[in-house]
Amino acid sequence: MTDNELPKTALDAALHAIEITRTGVAALEEAAMGGPLGLAIDRAIDIIAGGKGRLIVTGIGKSGHIARKLAATFSSTGTAAYYVHPTEAGHGDLGMVDGSDVIMALSWSGETTELAVVLAFAKRFDVPVIALTAGAESTLAAAADVALMLPRVREACPHNLAPTTSTVLQLAIGDAIAMGVMVKKGFSEADFHIVHPGGKLGSQLRRVSEIMHGEQLPLIGEQGRMTDAILAISSGGFGVVGVTDSEGRLAGVVTDGDLRRFVHSGIGPRLSQEKLETPVTEVMTRKPVTVAPELFAAEALDLLQNRKISVLFVVENGKPIGILHTLDLLRIGVA
Repeated sequence: MTDNELPKTALDAALHAIEITRTGVAALEEAAMGGPLGLAIDRAIDIIAGGKGRLIVTGIGKSGHIARKLAATFSSTGTAAYYVHPTEAGHGDLGMVDGSDVIMALSWSGETTELAVVLAFAKRFDVPVIALTAGAESTLAAAADVALMLPRVREACPHNLAPTTSTVLQLAIGDAIAMGVMVKKGFSEADFHIVHPGGKLGSQLRRVSEIMHGEQLPLIGEQGRMTDAILAISSGGFGVVGVTDSEGRLAGVVTDGDLRRFVHSGIGPRLSQEKLETPVTEVMTRKPVTVAPELFAAEALDLLQNRKISVLFVVENGKPIGILHTLDLLRIGVA
């Protein structure tokens, strides 16, 4: 389908929009791989990461919607950011901006008149401005300390009017900068958990130590017999018992599966007393799978699933300090 040819059906229009958007993103990637845009991205990352204050993101119309999303992305990845409406800025909201902040302004044309008051304020108080625009000779580009020049692309709209491809490019370049700033600042998974305590992400980034059972662990010593193991498994409720050495380190485990195999290996319908006196060390699994208390919940669940087990001990310096069951992870919404 040519650019001037209108789609014949609604589905044609939808598929053509995806194709045009993909072409636009490819053009953005190519432009960012080298040349002025790549250098501008690097410079923008340095300015935002080195800022002492907050990142103020602004724009109007569809660019304003993208600006709001970018402010949320930066805030959730270690850079305090908020959206300021450019019209409201001229009616008092500029009071939220000071000289330690950085402004990121979005305008596809670069000639959005509502941004004039923000740009004038930035110039007066020496606030750095990063521009996301396709207008190379625009007012916004000229006023910015760093101008990220987006490639001129066709909109996915059949009439080349509704902001579609252009807003995708603004979002893509903004998110890309946010990721660069996150790496520049060394924002870690642990930091991510601090600002994402709720929802599935929050659950996945909880530490094992926050979830594990740490009291009344099912444990017996290496001198124990299978009678002791049976009692510990039955009363513990986890389907496993840990076996510790003389120094309290985890030497092995006996699971309910081990117990079933042990029972089935007995002669006759009942276990003999002699067999019940079998040393637990002869039945236990040595070097069992364990986790450290600082491991993330999502990593612990992957380990349990990959090893096809449902429970494991949490150890520190070789000593069991807790026990973790798959159900504990599922209950808090890790999966």
